[in-house]
Amino acid sequence: MKMARISAVATAIVLAAMIAVFVVSDGDTDVGASSPLLGQPAPAIATTTTDDQAFDLGRRKGSWVVLNFFNSTCVPCIAEHPSLVRFVEAESSRPDGAEFYTVVNDDSDLAIRDFFAANGGDWPKLRDSDGAIAVAFGVAKVPETWIIDPIGFVRLRILGGVTDGVLESQLADLRARQG
Repeated sequence: MKMARISAVATAIVLAAMIAVFVVSDGDTDVGASSPLLGQPAPAIATTTTDDQAFDLGRRKGSWVVLNFFNSTCVPCIAEHPSLVRFVEAESSRPDGAEFYTVVNDDSDLAIRDFFAANGGDWPKLRDSDGAIAVAFGVAKVPETWIIDPIGFVRLRILGGVTDGVLESQLADLRARQG
């Protein structure tokens, strides 16, 4: 009987501590995920857009680049999409605005065109037909977002969907550290 009471009290203390950690933690302050690519040159990627335009990441140096790995049937991708639209609109009004690209993960050009026609988002969509781009970045599942600095180095990896303000605050922090 005494052992059960001690066990119950210990469990209650551990549970209370876990709840306290969750209550006081701010989930948006540390959205970045680890990767061996952080602080390294971005993988070389060359592909085409769904509009059949050539794309070479190496030619984007001089600009902040945001890559968002996406699939039109992915529920978290669909949920984050309005936040991405607002982010791109805000960045397009900045003289040093980030370039934004969707990397299509295991999806058809038609499905992508239909999704973007219905939901907005007028930015380039990059084909990754053989999954080589996802492999180069180590993407396990979508959505996943990467920020590359103007020198061409990987600065941030975000696993899962983003919400309003996350990309803006992360990019502002990275810009402040850079300049």
